Amino acid sequence: MKNIVLFIMLAAAVVTAPLNLRAQEKAAKKPAASETAKPAKKHATPFHGTVTAVDVNAMTVTLSNRVLNVTSETKIMKAGQPAMLADISVGEKITGQFKKNEGGQLDATVIHIGGKAKPAKKEKKKTQE
Repeated sequence: MKNIVLFIMLAAAVVTAPLNLRAQEKAAKKPAASETAKPAKKHATPFHGTVTAVDVNAMTVTLSNRVLNVTSETKIMKAGQPAMLADISVGEKITGQFKKNEGGQLDATVIHIGGKAKPAKKEKKKTQE
């Protein structure tokens, strides 16, 4: 009788040992929650306003409530055509989008001088009968 009990216990140990090892492997493979967290995506935020200052040396445009950095990646447009920072003057209305950089400053991604250019309206042709 002792041999049968001993045999059953040994068989149970042999059968459950691989299952226990697999459970430990799965726990070791799971990355920590901080490793799986993805960094927040940087979405562009729209802006509009009247220019109160332009600093070509510092590469900034100031609106009444914020200062926008103009970077090498900033697209500046005027009447649908590419423009430069020097084309922006105080008192002009501008619109566009910006993203916050690592330092918390606002980097302009797009600036439309005088607002975004509107597409030309198509003329309707009148048919003569």
